[in-house]
Amino acid sequence: MKIYNLFPRLAGRFEDWTPHLRRAAEMGFDWVFVNPIQRPGQSGSLYSIADHFALNEAFVTTPSPRRPEDQVRDMTATAQQLGLAAMIDLVINHCAKDSHLVREHPDWFVREGNEVASAFCVEADGNRVVWHDLAQFDHQHSPDRAGLFDYCLKMVEHLIDLGFRGFRCDAAYQIPGSIWRELITRIRARHPHVLFVAETLGCSPEQTRETAAAGFDAIFNSSKWWDYDGGWLLDQYDLTRQVAPSISFPESHDTERLFNESNGNINALKQRYLFSALFSSHLMMPIGYEFGFRRRLNVVTTRPEEWETTEVDLTSFIGMVNRIKDLHPVFCQEGPIERLQSPNPGLLMLRKSDEQGQDQAVLVLNKDIWNHQQLWVEDLAQLTGITQTLQDVSPEWPVTPLTRSFDFDLGPGMARVWVTPSRAGETRTRDAKRSITEPALVS
Repeated sequence: MKIYNLFPRLAGRFEDWTPHLRRAAEMGFDWVFVNPIQRPGQSGSLYSIADHFALNEAFVTTPSPRRPEDQVRDMTATAQQLGLAAMIDLVINHCAKDSHLVREHPDWFVREGNEVASAFCVEADGNRVVWHDLAQFDHQHSPDRAGLFDYCLKMVEHLIDLGFRGFRCDAAYQIPGSIWRELITRIRARHPHVLFVAETLGCSPEQTRETAAAGFDAIFNSSKWWDYDGGWLLDQYDLTRQVAPSISFPESHDTERLFNESNGNINALKQRYLFSALFSSHLMMPIGYEFGFRRRLNVVTTRPEEWETTEVDLTSFIGMVNRIKDLHPVFCQEGPIERLQSPNPGLLMLRKSDEQGQDQAVLVLNKDIWNHQQLWVEDLAQLTGITQTLQDVSPEWPVTPLTRSFDFDLGPGMARVWVTPSRAGETRTRDAKRSITEPALVS
């Protein structure tokens, strides 16, 4: 999955989403993920849902001859015509405290004395973050677990009816695995091609493994925060890769904008996107990353008027990286990854193999987004541990053919991507040439 996160509060009304969907398709994405579009509670947060079967009025055109639900169906149908499957947040860990559910089904919620408990999470540093506008469902101890489960099941069926084919399951690790297992099994019995992705950020690798084992198609990894030096990311990847493939992201709707964090360094955007795309099986990118947006997305306050005008346009680069991922199966699997000894400490060198050990790839990344770094190669086979012929498929300045020894100047944040040509790769190359529109990928 190459997922484009279309943030509803920035995109505006459903009828205005088509240009964003078209741009995502032209860049080579095959999924579009949207955050919650249901009616929110008084706080206005997208994740504080008051009515799971009504739509957020901010995204609906009124008056209109099309019912609100049909406006959503029009949007998902347009996405499908462009080659994009639609994914949406599935929020069954909590709802808005001012939701009618709190009054009508008080036994569906965790209680703290006489009050409904607020949803919370515990961050990596042990800090407890509480959302006081969210009422936490009690999937484990509710005396009416069956009623709560049936409600969640109807919620999923409703979203599928609106045209969604995938679900990013918010705070998945906070819900018992048995609940997810039954929900996923029941839905797939009727809709076998629907995908479920677990949001597992902030939990341990062990918790991630336990959550993924409930039947999820993918989980999220933490590669966005890796500094390219420590070993923790590779350790986490190795612990979870055989349970479920993972999704990398260069930034998300929950993080600061990378262009702002890097003081407007476009090399940082290119470096982190390429690494995210090639590190794990799947990737996700939020709207605006391709244009170097600086303003952080906000689930309450962001508005379409905050669309930024910039001089950055990475759509071509992103398209080329996505094409590399499409053409080479090794980048679409959760195969073994190991760090290689680099002749220059300013460079990161990783070797990735596919799950069968047939295809291999090497990623050489300039960790420095401000300065050039030199890559000296005396013996390519000895450096990479790969005796097969390597092909340079880098998105910028590929070297053809690769020789046994060479000297290359890597610009700030620049990468080298080398792969072993394989029968599987050749097959995908022929298929991709028939299906990819070249002009959308060429600068």
